[in-house]
Amino acid sequence: MKREKKACTCKNVTYGMIEDAIKLKGAKSYDEVEKMLRFGTGCGKCKEFIQYLVRDILEDLQR
Repeated sequence: MKREKKACTCKNVTYGMIEDAIKLKGAKSYDEVEKMLRFGTGCGKCKEFIQYLVRDILEDLQR
């Protein structure tokens, strides 16, 4: 995963920021990540993708 790649262009949220919210800041759900990073409040196109990204990161942590 390229950490610098944008997941939400409206709010400039990168893959790395999402990963850090989970791995370093302790977010345990999509809703917690959304509250921390405030993505999806512009056009909203990123929300579905970020749900899958958060799910995948959380699943990897459980392995």
